Amino acid sequence: MHRYRSHNCGELRAADVDTDVRLSGWLHNRRDLGGILFIDLRDHYGLVQLVARPGTPANAALGSLTKETVVRIDGKVSARGADNVNPDLPTGEIEIEVTDVEVLGAADQIPFTINADDGVNEEKRLEYRFLDLRRERMHRNIMLRTAVISAIRHKMVALGFNEMATPILSATSPEGARDFLVPSRLHAGKFYALPQAPQQFKQLLMIAGFDRYFQIAPCFRDEDARADRSPGEFYQLDIEMSFVEQEDVFRPVEKLMTELFTEFGNGRKVTSPFPHIPFREAMVKYGSDKPDLRAELELVDVSDVFAGSGFKAFADKHVRALAVPDTADQPRKFFDQLGDFAVQQGAKGLAWVRVGEENALTGPIAKFLTEDDVKALVAALDLKPGHAVFFGAGEFDEVSKIMGAVRVEAAKRAGHFVEDEFRFCWIVDFPMFEKDEDTGKIEFSHNPFSMPQGGLEALETKDPLDILAWQYDIVCNGTELSSGAIRNHEPEVMYKAFAIAGYDKETVEAEFGGMLRAFKFGAPPHGGIAPGVDRIVMLLADEPNIRETIAFPLNGNAQDLLMGAPSEVDESRLKELHLSLRKPQVK
Repeated sequence: MHRYRSHNCGELRAADVDTDVRLSGWLHNRRDLGGILFIDLRDHYGLVQLVARPGTPANAALGSLTKETVVRIDGKVSARGADNVNPDLPTGEIEIEVTDVEVLGAADQIPFTINADDGVNEEKRLEYRFLDLRRERMHRNIMLRTAVISAIRHKMVALGFNEMATPILSATSPEGARDFLVPSRLHAGKFYALPQAPQQFKQLLMIAGFDRYFQIAPCFRDEDARADRSPGEFYQLDIEMSFVEQEDVFRPVEKLMTELFTEFGNGRKVTSPFPHIPFREAMVKYGSDKPDLRAELELVDVSDVFAGSGFKAFADKHVRALAVPDTADQPRKFFDQLGDFAVQQGAKGLAWVRVGEENALTGPIAKFLTEDDVKALVAALDLKPGHAVFFGAGEFDEVSKIMGAVRVEAAKRAGHFVEDEFRFCWIVDFPMFEKDEDTGKIEFSHNPFSMPQGGLEALETKDPLDILAWQYDIVCNGTELSSGAIRNHEPEVMYKAFAIAGYDKETVEAEFGGMLRAFKFGAPPHGGIAPGVDRIVMLLADEPNIRETIAFPLNGNAQDLLMGAPSEVDESRLKELHLSLRKPQVK
């Protein structure tokens, strides 16, 4: 018999009764019923129940061990009595009568419970991540991630893409976040940058003639943590294609996502085809460029209704309205709670009216609306009795943020939110440039390597803020999975686009010399996208925090509590790297 096991803990069934077996695993749980010990033994594959009778060496050995001790046991498979069968466990029809026990790895007293969710805080879980990963939910999430990545690889190859690797040590790039820098030992005072994305390299692969590339790519960005963003590093499905327009990129990605979310979505429907929503339309209708389409309500711009109105709260402001049907039976509490929610999003309050018979309006602001206001609202919002209307007024961006959140919350509370579906969309026609509110400076709004719609002519003749780019995002259930673009592949377009954003020709050549040289030697039209693997798994696992789908994530302060990173290094190492430290003074 094998030194450690003849079977794994998840494979024994009723057909194995009377078989002598050897198993190895962790002591998951223990119950003492009148001197008879019932032990749950766990390994990667599952759980099996052990039985140790009173007075036996096995009983004495197993009764003294701490949970999570690793043991090897010998025993015989026996059938459970009909009343003791566990239908929720694949091995629930059998148990193992233990005859011999060997301790393979003793365990100290564990700092939190493995076999139940005891509400331990995240910091403790990350400090003992190797224990946290033993929990069923975490183990399931990591195995889901493994299966998803494996499926992605097979599907991408089937779609005609070639997997390639790109460098980790590279030069800095303006991807919109801070780089992680690596000092050079051989070149004093110079630094490598860890890639925020393989952007330039994957474009260079297209220029080199490889046509269809993909990679499960590690990316590094010195960003603050969010629920859907892990600080430090993340993985993305990096894709690039040659001789393509926007729709050519959309087709394989849409096929991949539909198959992936159908296969791993646990029965949840994937809506297809994915609608295409222009950026500005998304901001008006949904208040967000990553709309959750499960909320089946839309915002409407009613600023014109109140332009020059005597209702000063709305007059000459941007006003967005949300009509919610089927609210006739909603109590006042419904309106008050939505108002409280709006305040939590930054609003001073939430104005609303009800629509009654013959479209008569009641509610806190009804008395301020003229007959003409009411007629215009009824027409603009297609109002009917039973509707409630919520209003936000102010600056466009502020109203979008607040009313976008109210839209989703109102849909959930009023029964207009569809659960158990994955609703994807493409957000298209992003502006190429935007203005910094503080400095007034024109800067790139998305990806600086994108092709402007209209090419060089648009850059030379149009107001920069009116220029759209061949840029797009793929969004699922309110989560942005990826940004992508048809790339600029023409040197003159690149020079001009960067000039508008404040980069002179010398700076462009210094920072992007490799790319420019490549463009000058025959570059094909090309484009791509890079869906986030961590976010895909987060949605499939139905987890609210991305760290629940990563084996060893950093915490919210970008620290590895298990390994102790970041850590200090000694003076000799700093000297070797030509560095000296200047720590901030403690006040």
